Amino acid sequence: MVKKMETNNLTEEEKLIEENIDKLVPISKLKAAKINEILTKARKNRSISLRISHYDLEKLKEKAEKVGMPYQTLINSILHKYVTNQLLDEEAIIKVISSRISV
Repeated sequence: MVKKMETNNLTEEEKLIEENIDKLVPISKLKAAKINEILTKARKNRSISLRISHYDLEKLKEKAEKVGMPYQTLINSILHKYVTNQLLDEEAIIKVISSRISV
């Protein structure tokens, strides 16, 4: 006999899954393989060699120390945000906001 879990200890996402479990449809083996391939590639890190100016590296190290992370992690985060279009230019945002306020 399958015992139903108590819902009072579940997160909202877990409760939603439990409420809709009978509506879930299994995916094909081909689709599962493609998803697994994408996730595997996303998790693999590769070492690269990168030439960077001494000044830029020192500034990156200073910023990394301020936020409490290794500078390599900060560089990786910046690159990830750039390639996923999540890196925002603060000055550009301020210009856009300022232009809309002054209209």
